[in-house]
Amino acid sequence: MQTIPSTAARKRALISILVVMLIWGSAFTVTKIAVREIPPLLLAFLRNFFASLILLPLYFARKKMTGQTPLPKGRIFLMGLTGITVFYALFNIALVHTSASAGSLIQGFIPVAVALGAAIFLHEKISTYQWAGIVLCVIGVALVGFVNRSEKGGNNLLGNSLMIISVFAWAAYTLIAKTMNRFDSILVVSMITFVGTLLFIPLVVIESWNLPLPKISFNAWLAVLYLGGLSSALSYVLYNNALKTLSAAQVGNFLNLDPVIGAIIAFIFLKDAITPLQIFGAVLVLAGILLSSR
Repeated sequence: MQTIPSTAARKRALISILVVMLIWGSAFTVTKIAVREIPPLLLAFLRNFFASLILLPLYFARKKMTGQTPLPKGRIFLMGLTGITVFYALFNIALVHTSASAGSLIQGFIPVAVALGAAIFLHEKISTYQWAGIVLCVIGVALVGFVNRSEKGGNNLLGNSLMIISVFAWAAYTLIAKTMNRFDSILVVSMITFVGTLLFIPLVVIESWNLPLPKISFNAWLAVLYLGGLSSALSYVLYNNALKTLSAAQVGNFLNLDPVIGAIIAFIFLKDAITPLQIFGAVLVLAGILLSSR
């Protein structure tokens, strides 16, 4: 029998997912700045290595406190592979070749993949309001990224294609995470981050084989700390907590805040253009999120 979450628990979940969206929305610009100095796979490894340094002490303290049964190794491996290694490898390489605003646009299609996957594999019922919210969000996301400025020296087709594949990797992670509701979020996030970080090691070796040692500035190191501490460690715990209370489709729809926040921050710091059509799209995204959370 499924337990109906309390109003207070639902409010906490909604606040958690909103905080996550603010952090993840800014990650497009922060990552774009960082990949100018740090090779994309090395950056992904460093952010998750730093996140692991934060999470592993919490893991051992939490495990001792809760005395929880062992985590399912197969699902932990798959979550680390899809949500850490594959997702961030594709995400970072994509942002080498395309703009932060274009990347945020494509990430906005995650809710469609999550909702459809949840309906097919988890048998979650998607209400009329949620479907209406998905439609509004998809239209809004398309408008937010309607103007796709070519990235100087980049390959938009390659970058956008890799970002699309990362969408499906994240959708797979979300669906697997929904089956882990009975496990403590800190334990799960700590282990998947550690596993994903280990899986990056051979990729970084291959990437750096013929590359000189990068000179990383202080600002780039700050970006790594931000991505590892907030965008990975804190946000993954909050995201998994929200999945315990909200449906995968509802959480997926909140991911549509990413292109809105991402476009605004990219406009401020990277001078990416925002048109009236994109502003209208942002309004549609917010309306879609309100509908889907009913």
